[in-house]
Amino acid sequence: MTRTCLAIILAAGDSTRMKSSMSKVLHPIAGRPMIAHVVEAISRTDISTAALVVGRNAGEVTSAASVAGIKVESFLQKERLGTGHAVLAARDAIAVGYDDILVAYGDVPLITDGPLRAARQGLADGADVVVIGFHTDRPTGYGRLLVKDDELIAIREEKDATDAERTVTWCNSGLMAINGRKALELLDHIRNDNAKSEFYLTDLVEIARSLGGRAVAVDAPEQELTGCNNRAELAVIERLWQERRRHELMLSGVSMIAPETVFLAYDTVIGLDVLIEPNVVFGPGAVIDSGAVIHAFSHIEGAHVSAGATVGPFARLRPGADLADGSKVGNFCEVKNARIGEGAKVSHLTYIGDATIGAGSNIGAGTITCNYDGVNKYETHIGKSAFVGSNSSLVAPVTIGDGAYIASGSVITEDVPPDALALGRARQEMKPGRAKVIRERALALKAARKR
Repeated sequence: MTRTCLAIILAAGDSTRMKSSMSKVLHPIAGRPMIAHVVEAISRTDISTAALVVGRNAGEVTSAASVAGIKVESFLQKERLGTGHAVLAARDAIAVGYDDILVAYGDVPLITDGPLRAARQGLADGADVVVIGFHTDRPTGYGRLLVKDDELIAIREEKDATDAERTVTWCNSGLMAINGRKALELLDHIRNDNAKSEFYLTDLVEIARSLGGRAVAVDAPEQELTGCNNRAELAVIERLWQERRRHELMLSGVSMIAPETVFLAYDTVIGLDVLIEPNVVFGPGAVIDSGAVIHAFSHIEGAHVSAGATVGPFARLRPGADLADGSKVGNFCEVKNARIGEGAKVSHLTYIGDATIGAGSNIGAGTITCNYDGVNKYETHIGKSAFVGSNSSLVAPVTIGDGAYIASGSVITEDVPPDALALGRARQEMKPGRAKVIRERALALKAARKR
């Protein structure tokens, strides 16, 4: 659109029903504060400026709302006197002069740009107030949208509705768009002559009509307008978000054997022909390239899995893990801040941290990179086509050359040249009959303790 628009996002509620030490809008959905989901949706509607009305945890909420492409200015609402009062906390921003004012809520993280664009289009078509509504077969508790001749004539709260009005199933979401050139005039007409002595934004419908303007309503999917007030509703929103994103990925060419058991982050990127087995969790920052296989019970966060690589089952990729084409990280392995080269294998019961592993190398079961001395981290570098035997400890900083061979059970503390064999273990000694002596002594001690 060529019309200018200011988004006003209400995020000042005390959120007491969340029973939390932090603001409701900071609670995450898919690993991201719910307020950021709202701002992201707004950013996709050709809006570049947002006024954030904050209260509790104002600094943290403002920081969480910082999304690329949106300039966010915060306004503190010191008193809680209703939604109309909350919008007017951003009076200075409204007064700048915009064609459109879009009012959204920080606790509605499933909203997409579609309904927001529709509301703005309603203003472009000549309305002064556009309310976003939804149809539901469970309207109890919601304000009803009363429409006549395609115009919205009122929003009737349930307690004030007649029996006939209560049969209406088109309900108010609370989100709306306002003619920016008339916004302050309309808002200043709101009065608080009601039982709670609060200023209700819903009054704008009748105010606009009384001043000769038009009000209309646009429809949106009920799911997108799901709000969050407590932990139970937070879990419902998480489920709905996950279902929607899984569906999108499967339609884009991702296979999920049991999609209901796969959990995604807000920024998870998965390519074509990726196979995801059951019970996989993606934390923020995971990128999975085409043709990779993620086996069951794996956890991936801040990691890149290249084309044709395999992960798991029961593997954990932590931030900085980077698996090259055709590489493998197998069962009960953990990789952190490490590059696994093309075709390299880390198959069993292994920890690789702060390391590089060259193409074609094989890391045996039970191998660990000893990268931390209690204070500092150090790096391990393994060359191409190297072989590290099972149960080896590689004490960083250390470099193992191309084609080197590390004998099983070794503790490697010095660099190993290319194509060298390294053994770092004590020589085995035999003590004939000694096991029997030790066992008999232990049994005698046990018997003595029982007397």
